[in-house]
Amino acid sequence: MSDDTSALRAGREAYTRRDWSVAYTQLSNADRQEPLEGTDLERLAVAAYLIGEDDAATEFWTRAVNQWGRSSDPVSAARCAFWLGLALSLRGEQVRGGGWLGRARKLLDTTGVDCPERGYLLVPLGLRRLAEGDGAAAREVFSTAAVIGERFADPDLISLGALGTGHALIVLGRHLDGVAAFDEAMIRVTSEEVSPIVTGIVYCAVIEQCQRIFDLRRSQEWTAALTRWCSAQPDLVPYRGQCLVHRAEILQLQGAWAESMEAARRAHRRLTQPTVHAAVGSASYLMAELHRLRGEFAQAEKLYTEANKWGRPPRPGLALLRMMQGRVGSAVACIRREVDETLDPLEQARLLPACVDIMLAAHDVASARAAAAALETLAARLDIPYLHAVAAQASGSVLLAESRAQNAVAVLREAWERWNLIGAPYEAARVRELIGRACRELGDVDTARMEFDLAAAIYRDLAAAPDLERVRTEVGTESSASPLTPRELNVLRLVAAGKTNRAIAEDLFLSEKTVARHLSNIFLKLGISSRSAATAYAYEHRLVEPSA
Repeated sequence: MSDDTSALRAGREAYTRRDWSVAYTQLSNADRQEPLEGTDLERLAVAAYLIGEDDAATEFWTRAVNQWGRSSDPVSAARCAFWLGLALSLRGEQVRGGGWLGRARKLLDTTGVDCPERGYLLVPLGLRRLAEGDGAAAREVFSTAAVIGERFADPDLISLGALGTGHALIVLGRHLDGVAAFDEAMIRVTSEEVSPIVTGIVYCAVIEQCQRIFDLRRSQEWTAALTRWCSAQPDLVPYRGQCLVHRAEILQLQGAWAESMEAARRAHRRLTQPTVHAAVGSASYLMAELHRLRGEFAQAEKLYTEANKWGRPPRPGLALLRMMQGRVGSAVACIRREVDETLDPLEQARLLPACVDIMLAAHDVASARAAAAALETLAARLDIPYLHAVAAQASGSVLLAESRAQNAVAVLREAWERWNLIGAPYEAARVRELIGRACRELGDVDTARMEFDLAAAIYRDLAAAPDLERVRTEVGTESSASPLTPRELNVLRLVAAGKTNRAIAEDLFLSEKTVARHLSNIFLKLGISSRSAATAYAYEHRLVEPSA
């Protein structure tokens, strides 16, 4: 058997088992011995793309287009031109990408053949309609693509059609219908009916949209699935980095800031090597947020600037940084402009909580009240648990600023319960601090001190230096607090909710062994020896609320 034949066979076998680096190396070796043709050249392009060798992928897809053209197979040439055009467009090279997509259309126009490739070429058109904000037109385009996919039994095209339809429905404000379409796309992806490139596209797009509409349950579930998919293919570059970004966002919300920072840094490295991918801006922004929350302002500012460079606007983080630096006027100007220029309700929902905090810092209670009211309206309209939590927290903050402490306590208790159900310890700690201030204004010094202590415990374990310093100023001394870390508190809450170690591991992206270790530490720190005792402690210390 000749060396080139051996390399070709090894490359094909590696491709089938999704060992992308080996497939790339072996198929490249075979190509150097004797230029590859047709399907093998497409395999080489896909393997190159999946390991992040974008320039090589461009070269091989280009050769495939030309070779299929010479073989009088314009449909196959159009297919390769489509993938090349899409890959270039996804990495920001819109002009080159558009040129190849145009060539794909011309190739199909010469054939008059009805084929799935005609449906694929609807995808860029649908994406343009989404970029223009025309959800109705985008839905029509993607629905047509899905119908073509069904006619030709093409799982990739069906999945892309369902994905685009879901996105269009989100744009139209039909969130429940949108996530139903996403679920349809994900069924095919998780059953491994779909090719690797489309699988990665669907995973990342669905998770991004779930994050956008604050559907945390789906976001966490699909991120866990994406993590497993990427772990089975360690050479992946385009999606593994985005997977780490999504995981880092979830870890931040769950109070695992150190793990979140590490995931974001790993994502940043993956997304800048060997070429830079657009999602690196999201990794930069997330790292900036964590530095800001820990009081590391110089690092935060540098990373906000980098995020903006890569297309991720540094909002609302940069405005909050200015507020924390004492530059309240700059923070007000920044957040006012952002809110005024933002028409998308979901983007407004991201800005308004920061607007409330900044306006209160500027002693502009009227503007803070207006922002909180707008947030309440959005929460009622969209009916998303996360938004109900931030709206209750914002309303409680404004009531407290208006010296309506009794009303504030009731609203803030609701906010705390909602954050507790979501499993967001930092946000819950901020609400406890506000409750402490309200109780102090009402003369209930003991309850106030308890709330400050519990808030300080979370801030200390997270290394949230600015928040901890603020609480110390509130009480005049360093508070004593729960001995449990934020992660241990999360585990304890889930134990109190009756969840098994396996269920807790899935919820918190941990192994069962790690959950068992956390539980052992909890027992040791609290001087208890059973899950029932742990549950009793959680209720006694108001870490969970008794069911009605």
